[in-house]
Amino acid sequence: MIDPTLLRQGNRRALAKAITLVESKLPAHREQAQQLLEQLLPHTGNSIRIGISGIPGVGKSTFIEAFGKHLIGLGKKVAVLAVDPSSPVRGGSILGDKTRMEELSRDPNAYIRPSPSEGALGGVAQKTRETMLLCEAAGFDVILVETVGVGQSEYEVAAMVDFFLVLMIPNAGDELQGIKRGIMELADALVINKADGESINLATRTQQHYQSAFHLIKHGNFWNPKVETCSALHKQSIDKVWDMIAEYHALALEHDAFYSKRARQNAQWMQKLIHQLLEQRLKQNPDVQARMAELQAAVINNTTTPLLAARTIVDLL
Repeated sequence: MIDPTLLRQGNRRALAKAITLVESKLPAHREQAQQLLEQLLPHTGNSIRIGISGIPGVGKSTFIEAFGKHLIGLGKKVAVLAVDPSSPVRGGSILGDKTRMEELSRDPNAYIRPSPSEGALGGVAQKTRETMLLCEAAGFDVILVETVGVGQSEYEVAAMVDFFLVLMIPNAGDELQGIKRGIMELADALVINKADGESINLATRTQQHYQSAFHLIKHGNFWNPKVETCSALHKQSIDKVWDMIAEYHALALEHDAFYSKRARQNAQWMQKLIHQLLEQRLKQNPDVQARMAELQAAVINNTTTPLLAARTIVDLL
């Protein structure tokens, strides 16, 4: 059994064991994990949770390492978590590869944890949310949640963090790098990385493009998303990125928006879990299993409506 007191003292072994418990698929382990989380809940929520996304090749690992080292220099403890349901073979993230952030991973004030490499995104997102709580209970001040930057994972991460940051590369094109409008609506800030050498002027022009694009999108009442430039490789302007997040944090607290956003995220997550658990219960129900093929055939052959078939299935519960 994991000692909650040991975990709260920042014991890395206890934290690693607790995360392994949370990631386990065994029902007995899942039950133990929930009991542990319930004990630790009063000691969570004291960090700033930052989501970091960006297309492959944007220099995410370099940025996270430089940013993490900067935060540690300010006296903070930093945890880096990843959200990616796919195989680490794709190599789009930190998954299973701490060597990309070798310096940060060796720092006693940093903790890097890749996400499980298999399973549906919802499952990975749940494990990441629970891991985040464990890291907070262990005394980490800043939680960086990294996503591969393609598709649904960005929305999942935005729904579990306080501040969502999208990394971009200098690009002079009017197509704004093909960034989706949906991501622009999620982002609290864009950071243009690799703003060094010959790319500095290009980065400045890109910054202006994105800042103009942000004016067209309605965001929250107290915060207008910002666009910053930096060079993670040369560790330039990393401090500006943190200053911007600290400013957001202060404003969100001032406008009573910080904890209300977290409360809203928790409520939405609970609703999502209800749907997932109901679906799971349906699939496991023997009566449902017996009737499913027959009702599906009836829908396909137009002998009943999808709603009537669905209602029949649900009524079997």
